[in-house]
Amino acid sequence: MSETTYEEFSKYGKEFADTGLKSFASLSKGAQAIAVEASEYTKNSLEAGSAAFEKLLSAKTFEEALGVQADYVKQSYESFVAEATRFGDLYSELAREAYKPFEGIVAKAR
Repeated sequence: MSETTYEEFSKYGKEFADTGLKSFASLSKGAQAIAVEASEYTKNSLEAGSAAFEKLLSAKTFEEALGVQADYVKQSYESFVAEATRFGDLYSELAREAYKPFEGIVAKAR
């Protein structure tokens, strides 16, 4: 094995390791953003549930209680759909950012 080949192999190995570290950093950052978003959603969901329960307890009529429950269900569904969309966007961004460091290597391989 010539010295040039060893240097090229060493350079390629270092480049691949650096790329892997960059990708791992992107994964860590994305996972942290997802965890923060999940925590915030859980907090907001619990607060909305508590507020709805308080309103339900203070309802004077059965119809008023049904209205409170219907409003809560509608709000919960809309919040869930919005959050599911947000999580989808976060996971897509995570995948894009994790792949980005490897784009150069893939381009060179072609």
